Amino acid sequence: MYKIMFSAGEASGDLHGASLAAALRKIEPNIEMVGFGGTMMENAGVKLIANMTEYSVMGFYEVIINLYRLIKLRNKLVDYMKKEKPDILVLIDYPDFNWRLAPVAKKLGIPVFSYIPPSAWAWRKGRAKQVAKTADQIAAIFPFETAVYEQAGANIKFVGNPLIDTVKPSLDKESAARCFSIDTLKTNILLLPGSRRQEITAIFPVMLATAVLFKEKYSSICFHVAVAQGIKIEELQKIAAEYDVVINYHKDKIYDLMSCCDIGLATSGTVILEAALMGLPTVVLYRMSKLTYHIAKMFVDVKFFSLPNILLKERVMPELLQEQVNPENVFKSTQTLLNDNEQYVKSKLKTVRAKLGSPGVAERTARLIIATADKKINPMNRNNA
Repeated sequence: MYKIMFSAGEASGDLHGASLAAALRKIEPNIEMVGFGGTMMENAGVKLIANMTEYSVMGFYEVIINLYRLIKLRNKLVDYMKKEKPDILVLIDYPDFNWRLAPVAKKLGIPVFSYIPPSAWAWRKGRAKQVAKTADQIAAIFPFETAVYEQAGANIKFVGNPLIDTVKPSLDKESAARCFSIDTLKTNILLLPGSRRQEITAIFPVMLATAVLFKEKYSSICFHVAVAQGIKIEELQKIAAEYDVVINYHKDKIYDLMSCCDIGLATSGTVILEAALMGLPTVVLYRMSKLTYHIAKMFVDVKFFSLPNILLKERVMPELLQEQVNPENVFKSTQTLLNDNEQYVKSKLKTVRAKLGSPGVAERTARLIIATADKKINPMNRNNA
């Protein structure tokens, strides 16, 4: 029986980890799965050593101020590895934490499997060599990730993007509109403030102020908020109470909600790609601490920062960063999509899915995890993966 240990520290990682856990269980019904993750992974059969809800931080400054808690978490996971010796450690994204855990596993003789590796293609390209030395196998979810790792000598495969299998509506548009009480004859704008509290604090007020601007100039626009896993509706309502605008909050069936809306305003992250796959034109917003931003500027080498634009090699989704994220700019960008560019953007978004590989990503990745673990358990099988 295999013992698989996971480490995933964000909402998107929890989603991907849950899909992997389900696929692993299907292949090996008696498999044992443990680790650091969230509710979705737990529901998929992963016994949690620690819950990720309180550890989702991003950026240099944010990591520094949470350093003590993260060190305690790392020590807890290291103690588990030393005591239980899992057959493989599966790291899902969350690089600033996971790649401090990986070398310890390596020293303990535990194979390291990287699912969604650090973005060495975009910045800190020197990381590719270190990751290549530590990871026994890397599974890439974007085709543009592989080159820099191959050059570093890594064992990497493009397995396809897991969103291909998961991003799909469960209802037709008419039924979804009834489910959410949405009037599709009106313009419906979807606010996607993110799953990290620090991002919500920085960006949700700007979204709300933008909604106020729309309310002042248009009478037929409705606003909806997709509430991320781990975030309480009451937290968002408390912020929104300061703004004179009606907001409808929705917790479930987010892809169906996207299918009913005309435009999205979203914090940069996995949700932008989800919106693209659902054909939802979206204004991409991102703010980080000044320290994180200035450090990132020295190292990041990308023309665009949202994944649909990177895949399409074109600024299809409007992007606003740092000081650009203000109500006036967001209003103008949204208005441009509504008035001039919506159909063009929708036509371009139709091509995104084809760039992300074929369905069956979780099962392909699960089999690769088992094959990698087998190289330790059954060394004679190392050429069979």
